[in-house]
Amino acid sequence: MQIGILQCDSVDTNLQPQFGDYPDMFQRLLTADPAGPELMFRTYDLTSDQFPQSGHECDAWLITGSKWSAYDTDAWIIRAHEFVRELHAHRRPTIGVCFGHQLIARALGGTVEKAAVGWGVGVHTANIDQQRPWMVPQHAALTLPVSHQDQVIEPPAGAMLLAGHAFCPYDMLEIDGHMLTMQGHPEFAKGYARALMDKRHDALGDSVYKTGIASLEQRTDAGVAARWMHNFLAAAAQA
Repeated sequence: MQIGILQCDSVDTNLQPQFGDYPDMFQRLLTADPAGPELMFRTYDLTSDQFPQSGHECDAWLITGSKWSAYDTDAWIIRAHEFVRELHAHRRPTIGVCFGHQLIARALGGTVEKAAVGWGVGVHTANIDQQRPWMVPQHAALTLPVSHQDQVIEPPAGAMLLAGHAFCPYDMLEIDGHMLTMQGHPEFAKGYARALMDKRHDALGDSVYKTGIASLEQRTDAGVAARWMHNFLAAAAQA
């Protein structure tokens, strides 16, 4: 399976020697299990207007996080909305993470806004509200790093709520069996999550920063999330 990574931001150049760029993070995540499927990757930097010619150019798609907002009016974001609608119309297997989660929701008629609860940083746990056949191994919750101000406030019509919690009620969605979206970042190493919080300390405020740093002591479920992503894409490709 060839996965097209739709890159919507880049890691700060000072942090790339240690953590790589966002496509690198996703490739590490999805190839960490030696028993996992054979995957190939192709990256498209949407911020530089590098868009696929069609949704059939790759077998499946993955939309990364971003410092931009899904409701921003930059030309590449408007074009990204159009491409998401194309992927949906042709039922292409697609996963959206953080900004990707929000972009897909908004492109398909949902609402994305700056959350009244403020910044989500550190590690958060989303409770699984609905088990799906591809959620193997089964988990009652998914604990992942997060880094976001915006949230999906209202999901698009027909979206299935898979997971949520008090801070972020619409944390994970499935749309029509071929799109999976999540607010958490399974691709983030804890060191990178900490580096982002260090960089944004003033914007976060001392209390949010300290709580976020302390939360990094929790065990995360990146491996489970990766397995679910593999399983979902395989199921969506066969549907």
